[in-house]
Amino acid sequence: MPLKNNDLLQDKQLPSTGISRRSFLKGLTGTAAGIGLSQIFNPALISALEKGLENHPVLWIQGQGCTGCSVSLLNSVEPTIKTILLDIISLQYHPTVMACEGETALENMYRVAKEYKGKFSLVVEGSIPLAANGKYCICGEMNHKEITMLDLTKELGEMAGSVLAVGTCAAYGGIPAAEGNLTQATGVTGVFEKFEIKTPVVNIPGCPPHPDWIVGSIAHLLTKGIPELDENGRPLLFFGENIHENCPYLEYFDEDIYSKTFTMKKGCRMEIGCKGPDTYADCFRRKWNSGMNWCVENAVCIGCVEPGFPDSSSPFYESA
Repeated sequence: MPLKNNDLLQDKQLPSTGISRRSFLKGLTGTAAGIGLSQIFNPALISALEKGLENHPVLWIQGQGCTGCSVSLLNSVEPTIKTILLDIISLQYHPTVMACEGETALENMYRVAKEYKGKFSLVVEGSIPLAANGKYCICGEMNHKEITMLDLTKELGEMAGSVLAVGTCAAYGGIPAAEGNLTQATGVTGVFEKFEIKTPVVNIPGCPPHPDWIVGSIAHLLTKGIPELDENGRPLLFFGENIHENCPYLEYFDEDIYSKTFTMKKGCRMEIGCKGPDTYADCFRRKWNSGMNWCVENAVCIGCVEPGFPDSSSPFYESA
């Protein structure tokens, strides 16, 4: 049964929660900035997505992180959050925006996963701690048993048709996995390798990732299948070009002119810490804040989309 039919999961929850998911999201659209495809997609693709997602629910789980990836998604402008969540994406579980909570929410999440086994997409935000059998990140409780992020990643990961690791924490471990951590935090691929889970994973790193990278990857997944990935599991569509080679300050590098301070615009910023030469993403073209600016215009690239971040790119800023 298509998730968009009238006999929906969220409406069945009404007696227990006192509010349907649709009613909750209608209220949410009044305060959210928007979610979606922003600069690169058009109504024709939205129409295709709407058809493809009719029987394709999305479950979004969160581990060790700051929720910044979800916030980044909300910062997109076009199409609106109303269009995406009500008309396009069958988002059936998201700890931050869903109306339901507790054991009821978990039960419904597992119900959707079982009913659409092999057909739903799992989105993972935040890293997964392996230490203490995952006890460093408890996501809920069912039947008086704690459910850890490790449990969710393993169980839902095996049942999903595909997994999107959204953000550097979910992709590679990120900040929670930095030197000195006690939780043995790792990304989705690390968990899958350890427990021999074969479900395909698409990494969408970034701290946070651009909203276009997230929704664009979902769009490609549902209209054309798994996108072509690089050696780090990232879609080449978004992570196939080097920042330094496309930097607006490249001509200064070629002339050996380097900035001494951030306010010195005429100069390459490599000597004050820019990690552009080792970073692959299309930030230079896509830009952020609805195309207004990007990191290198006001500071330096810190290499947040690369494996090993933040340790491999620290310190972010250096004395010239």
